[in-house]
Amino acid sequence: MPEPVTVRKLRPADRFLIRTATWMNLNWCGERLSFAQMDAAPHLAGYYRFTPEDGDYGIVATIGGEPTGVVWVRHFPTDGPGYGFVRAGVPELSVCVLPGYRGAGLGGALVAAAVTEARHRYLSALSLSVEEGNPAWHLYERLGFVPVASARHPGTLVLELVPARPG
Repeated sequence: MPEPVTVRKLRPADRFLIRTATWMNLNWCGERLSFAQMDAAPHLAGYYRFTPEDGDYGIVATIGGEPTGVVWVRHFPTDGPGYGFVRAGVPELSVCVLPGYRGAGLGGALVAAAVTEARHRYLSALSLSVEEGNPAWHLYERLGFVPVASARHPGTLVLELVPARPG
């Protein structure tokens, strides 16, 4: 019987994991960028800066203690936005399921867990960026993300959460 998937919170010590996940996301359709090229580009390297003190959070899925997927939500500075920038105060979501674990619903479960946490944090929205042709686009649409016509980059999607603050 296969081991079950477990989850844990993303930690600053997981930088290598989200760096690798960022590289995999950038190269989803074949190798376009090396790690060195990605590291040298501040707008790309920003995706694997993880600062919980700024409100960043994430979840790591594991089997037998080994990562199988990760989702993280990053608050980019307004003067250095990510590709999925929608407006100030809206963090950007990234997700990556490692090869061999794709196609079984793990990506959807990770994104749904990140959305649930966003609601607990009373975030107004989450955004992301996805290239045309990426099969993940359909997952995001199924989860309620919609294209942003006024975005700087095509493929910017947003999920408006409109949370109600308690009392």
